[in-house]
Amino acid sequence: MARILFLNGGLEGHVNPTLEVVRELIRRGEEVVYLTTEPMRQRVEETGADVRTFDGARFSEVMRSGDIRHFVGVATGLLRTADVIIPRVLEETQGEPFDYVIHDTMLGCGRIVAQLLHLPAIASCTTFARSALDVERMLKDLSATLSYDEYERLIQDFHAVRDSVSQRYAVTVDSVYEAYCNPEPLALVYTSQYFQPDGEHCDDGFQFVGPTRKVPTTQTVELWETLSSPLIYISLGTVFNQAPDFYRLCFEALGDSPYQVLLSVGVKTVVEDLGMIPKNFLVRNYVPQLEVLGQAQLFITHGGMNSVNEGLLQGVPLVVLPQGADQFAVGDRIADMGAGVRLDYRRLPPTEFRGQVDRIMNNSAMRGVCREIGKSLQRAGGAARAVEEVFKFKTKMGIR
Repeated sequence: MARILFLNGGLEGHVNPTLEVVRELIRRGEEVVYLTTEPMRQRVEETGADVRTFDGARFSEVMRSGDIRHFVGVATGLLRTADVIIPRVLEETQGEPFDYVIHDTMLGCGRIVAQLLHLPAIASCTTFARSALDVERMLKDLSATLSYDEYERLIQDFHAVRDSVSQRYAVTVDSVYEAYCNPEPLALVYTSQYFQPDGEHCDDGFQFVGPTRKVPTTQTVELWETLSSPLIYISLGTVFNQAPDFYRLCFEALGDSPYQVLLSVGVKTVVEDLGMIPKNFLVRNYVPQLEVLGQAQLFITHGGMNSVNEGLLQGVPLVVLPQGADQFAVGDRIADMGAGVRLDYRRLPPTEFRGQVDRIMNNSAMRGVCREIGKSLQRAGGAARAVEEVFKFKTKMGIR
């Protein structure tokens, strides 16, 4: 039995894909100490892991203290969080032996912690995989987009923070790629190689294990009694869902349509504040998404990787309205593969929105594409495959 230090942030989209992996690791005899934020404690503890926490609010504050409009600024912000994470890790693990580290690629200093503890490490990647060449291209594109002074300011800020962190903790951070992607010899990527952009060119260091959450076999009867077909499901996820203007756009575009529309607005949105709700809409603060997608004909989503995977697993076409982070890349991939469309709701007239929805609802070929991608996600193997790759890594590293 080996002892694992698992490092992750406090976002559901980064924690949820790891839960079944942790549960399977523990079932197979591994001991897992999982460092995350307090709001994630209960769901991680249910896997059997020993949960330790860090200050999530402080992490977010430090992360956002710089210019995070561009990915170089995000990389710099991630490096700045070293002063939040590293002291806490050292405090929580003092005197405790570990055999290896698994860390989220977007935690910021997961790779640095592994260096400090002199441990082999595995990356947990909840979005599309990126190589060093990908980031070089992103840098080139960014330099062409920004003015010379803006670009230089971003790079100099990164170098200053990188040098400070490297000196303070006696570690090596060579590039924007290392800070932004936290690469390791093995990365568990929770999608399929088929869905991954340029997946055929990814090397063996990326193992595409697919979604790890189980599709439920039961239904929520109370909700089901009110639903009819054809059904459209709308959700902006758990982070970007305070969007009353978007919800009203949905009312205007789809309120007189022949579709039943189920809208999930999140726990912080007051439904009564949204105004008159069309008769064909059902608005809820929370919806059992996996169950609903099993009956939906269209999924209108922010484009978070977990949500997109869940829709594709059910063969449901998508309208992707990115809100931030990796969602633009996910939306582009959906559009490129013909599994749906990517739209900008801030510049989307209701008539165009309705037209796009009508076209997709009548496009059987698009549903076929979604089913093919869904099959590739199922074949990827999920949590069991992820743990098999971890154990191969252990053997390679001589870990017992």
